[in-house]
Amino acid sequence: MTEDANNMTCAEFQDELPKLINTGVDISGHPHLQNCELCRALLADLETIAEAARQLFPLEEEEPSDKLWDDIENAIKSDAAKPQPDLSTEPA
Repeated sequence: MTEDANNMTCAEFQDELPKLINTGVDISGHPHLQNCELCRALLADLETIAEAARQLFPLEEEEPSDKLWDDIENAIKSDAAKPQPDLSTEPA
């Protein structure tokens, strides 16, 4: 971040914005936002978009069931048990 965040231009702030958002820290109190209506509106729009995306594509916090892992393991074992074609000989 620029040493004096109070004197950041909009371009400088917007260049830093992805890094600021990725920190997970609430940036609403950032000095640039205190004096810049444009960047406050931009941040509000981004927060609205992010919230809409979370509602459309909620993160699954639930682990897959043990049955799913058992089914995957059984499918792999079943596939491995099938006779494989002999690819070492050339066709006549």
